[in-house]
Amino acid sequence: MIDRMVKMLVLMGFVIGMGFSSTTTLKGRPKRVLLDTDVDTDDVFALLYLLKQDRSEIDLKAITINANLFTNPDHSINQIYDVLYMMDRDDIVVGVGGEGGISSNGDIEPNVGGYLPIIEQGESRYMPLKQPTAQQVMKDTISSGPTILFIIGSQTNLALFLMSNPDLKKKIEHIFIMGGGVRTKNPTGCCPKNTNTSSSCIPSQCGDRGNLFTAYTGNPYAEFNMFGDPFAAYQVLHSGIPITLVPLDATNTIPINKKFFLEFEKRQSTYEAKYCYQSLKIIHDTWFDDKFYTSYFMWDSFLSGIAVSIIQNGFKPNGENEFAEMEYINITVVTSNIPYGIKPDGSNPFFDNRMIPKFDLKKNGVHSGHCQTSIEGSFCIVHGGNEKGICQDRYTREENSSDAVSVLVAQKAKINQNSSSPLNRQFFESFLTKLNEPKQSGRFNLASQFPYYREILYNPDFLKQKLGKLVIFDMDMSAGDFLTLIYLLKVPVEIINLKGILISGNGWANVGTIEVVYDILHMMGRDDIPIGLGAMTPLGVPSSSCNYVRAIPHGSGGLIDSDTLFGLARDLPKSPRRYSAENSALYGSIRNTSYPRFRQKLSNEIWESISSEIYTKGHHKMTFLINGPFTNLAKIIKEYKKAKMLIQEVYVVGGHIFNNNTKEEGNIFSIPSNQYSEFNFYLDPMAAKTVLESKLSVKMIPLSARRKVSSFPHMLEKMQTWRYKTPESKFTYNLISAMYVLQQNNGRKYHHVDMFLGEILGVVFLANDLNLKISTKTKSVYVLADGNRSTDRQTLIGKQGEGKPVKILQNINSGGYYKHFTALLGSKKQSAVIGSFEEQKVQWSTPPYI
Repeated sequence: MIDRMVKMLVLMGFVIGMGFSSTTTLKGRPKRVLLDTDVDTDDVFALLYLLKQDRSEIDLKAITINANLFTNPDHSINQIYDVLYMMDRDDIVVGVGGEGGISSNGDIEPNVGGYLPIIEQGESRYMPLKQPTAQQVMKDTISSGPTILFIIGSQTNLALFLMSNPDLKKKIEHIFIMGGGVRTKNPTGCCPKNTNTSSSCIPSQCGDRGNLFTAYTGNPYAEFNMFGDPFAAYQVLHSGIPITLVPLDATNTIPINKKFFLEFEKRQSTYEAKYCYQSLKIIHDTWFDDKFYTSYFMWDSFLSGIAVSIIQNGFKPNGENEFAEMEYINITVVTSNIPYGIKPDGSNPFFDNRMIPKFDLKKNGVHSGHCQTSIEGSFCIVHGGNEKGICQDRYTREENSSDAVSVLVAQKAKINQNSSSPLNRQFFESFLTKLNEPKQSGRFNLASQFPYYREILYNPDFLKQKLGKLVIFDMDMSAGDFLTLIYLLKVPVEIINLKGILISGNGWANVGTIEVVYDILHMMGRDDIPIGLGAMTPLGVPSSSCNYVRAIPHGSGGLIDSDTLFGLARDLPKSPRRYSAENSALYGSIRNTSYPRFRQKLSNEIWESISSEIYTKGHHKMTFLINGPFTNLAKIIKEYKKAKMLIQEVYVVGGHIFNNNTKEEGNIFSIPSNQYSEFNFYLDPMAAKTVLESKLSVKMIPLSARRKVSSFPHMLEKMQTWRYKTPESKFTYNLISAMYVLQQNNGRKYHHVDMFLGEILGVVFLANDLNLKISTKTKSVYVLADGNRSTDRQTLIGKQGEGKPVKILQNINSGGYYKHFTALLGSKKQSAVIGSFEEQKVQWSTPPYI
């Protein structure tokens, strides 16, 4: 899924009337540029192309990250910092997200976040509450002087800025936008020419205005960047600011063809050129069919070329530029479907159940119709036959109504004027030439930055030791899971033999955070432990669904902090093992990539490998420790008939036992109507039900028990003695203290983070230290999965004959627990072999011992 995040850099521009503003023709002064990006692959190409421009002409001042389309803000911001560091441009300020919101009546708070569409909602590194927000960066940059904006993702950040700062609109000289499809006909998904009528070929997106390969059966008109936030696109289009649009009409005429690909392979004389080629090659090698050369286009990078050329030509009246043919067209962005002013159907939060529409929108206006709520919405799909879907929201439609705006639109890529060149488009030549220029080139990559860079894998020797209980750890990579993992690696191997790790991608972190797991294992000298990438969505739910995981906040205290370990992940040494899109035909890929041995293993492969070892070597049965949703184990139970014979027991860190007497609430703080559920059960209730109703022996660590050991002050007090004894103790102390400080200083956003401390309790229970006086009680338990939003996913005690007997942890000596945990982490036994990235940099700067 990660390698399919092939993103589309989108830079649009509006032109009102028949000419550009005269204020944009000043010469002798560099044009100040702000880039708003969703950081897909093509966006990085566009960024590097911009960074290679002469700064006396085009000066990139700031970058804001759009977080509600093709990327995750947490990983993308550090990627941007790395690119800027390589290119020696740490002067460029970067903004992402924000913790403000939009009230029910449409009031926009300062620093409003851009994590969701408006209708819903280097050496540098990300740090919680210290990272500049997108709105702050936009305001500071634009207020400092006339600015040109490049928008290569959805337009959420800019629309929110314009709605919040109407007085600064005059400081925006021009907007270049990539997105939409006006007159285009999608060239992908077509049957071969001369196909007869009896052929089995059925066209898919062929001829559509849009490019939603995931949703074209319901909406053949929308393009991804417009689909991401159509209301934002409408606000920007009607802002009165000059705009130039680079839609699919133009980008569909510049596909990456084989001759360009082969020429690019020959022309890699700079680090940035190598980076771009290697990125493009992995996309090519892992493309889902054999039509890469007719399906992958220059999207955002083409926008950057057109925009740069228009700027360098002094904004001539008709947008003359070196790379594309231009035309003025009257367009609008469709935000809802006809008929307008419909009765509330639950699809349009601007109007549903409101006496006064949000933002004072007109009750029967263009925003008041049905809104597409999912990629397979029943309203949009025509059942029967091969008819196209009927939804048009997100469509960049040409029309002559009063709602339309005159915009300069790129129509077609220009042919290369050099007839002897193998490159058939003028921009191809410029792109390769500019990337390979020595001027303003990248300084180094990781291997050349350090004179003695080397990749070392640490594998322990346990041949002389009697290994303990064979354990598989299933985690969703919350902060508590990482604390648990460090503890697991510290428990003597004679007690717990950690054999493998399964990753759940539908919990507290995005799957890209698997690299942090690799780094923890590397620090602890356990590069021998395999990691399997598991489920991305709950059991039985389509891969495109995000219904349950929406309960996880995108911003502070949620995904952005989990993915970066509250900004501390970059302190860890870097493992040679990384997530990789490398693949091979042996594992179902359409073709082999360059390094198939580096492919990321999947959870079922880890299961099969360990199962085989149990059979062949006669090992003991395995024990599962589940610290996230139960999806991976539920799938194993369903797909492998002998699974129950190989599993000794399952420890589940999850569930909240509802008690009619105390009515203690659960921890789904983001969904107030669901008072009594717990996150790990909520994120996949059917998986929890499957595991609990299986014949496996289950031990539950419920929320009530975890809350007894979730005190930051008590844990930090006990850690004072041990905090500097080992690298792992130091890192753990820094992570826990960071969460505590954030909770103390910003309780509104971080009130819940102490619950991550309680997640460690599962592995402590598993290790079974007798001094902790652990007590349990067996009760019959069942999971409520009735579809009712306010009661679904609750864990209830069954009556006689109802539910499954489960051993539930009741009490533990909390004082002894904190002391035990901190002392174990401070022990020199099974300690880190390399303590930090700083230590690793010293290692890479020192000659190895001969």
